[in-house]
Amino acid sequence: MENTKKLVISALMAAFTCVATMIIKFQTPTFGYIHMGDGLVLLCGIILGPAAGALSAGIGSMFADIFSGYISWAPATLVIKALTALIAGLLFHKLRHAFKGKYTRPVSIILGGLVGEAVMVIGYFLYEALVTVFANGTFTRIALAAAFAASATGIPFNILQGVVGIIISLLLLPILSQLEDIRKWIAA
Repeated sequence: MENTKKLVISALMAAFTCVATMIIKFQTPTFGYIHMGDGLVLLCGIILGPAAGALSAGIGSMFADIFSGYISWAPATLVIKALTALIAGLLFHKLRHAFKGKYTRPVSIILGGLVGEAVMVIGYFLYEALVTVFANGTFTRIALAAAFAASATGIPFNILQGVVGIIISLLLLPILSQLEDIRKWIAA
């Protein structure tokens, strides 16, 4: 029964991540977008644990890219968001057990979120540079430098998206923790 419940919640979290990514989004000058889905990506790792959370976050985010017309980004998003959730969830649970006190949960969310979102920023930076190099068809040092410079323009917007994700997870986790199963999974 417990495995079935966790599987259903994992599927729901993937769906919520997809919807949160698609519904409220703000286009950036670099043709990406800032969205609320990163908050759900972090919550997937925190609530479901690193492994199940990574799958849920990666799949939900990937489907958001597919449904929104960003199909070329879908494979990268699957991996990047899965790693974001995995790292954030792993750090959250390690830090929650390492420290005790009133602010343990928020500090664990922030620290896990910062490291997880740093992976997101670096992952998209590298993927965009790689795509740019392959699109140009030239693999010289100059082409590589130009691709990295062009890809770097998205870094500030991805950092902002990560900060928004951390804030959303800080706001939503206390609400979701009112559910007995989620409270139990977070404490595990």
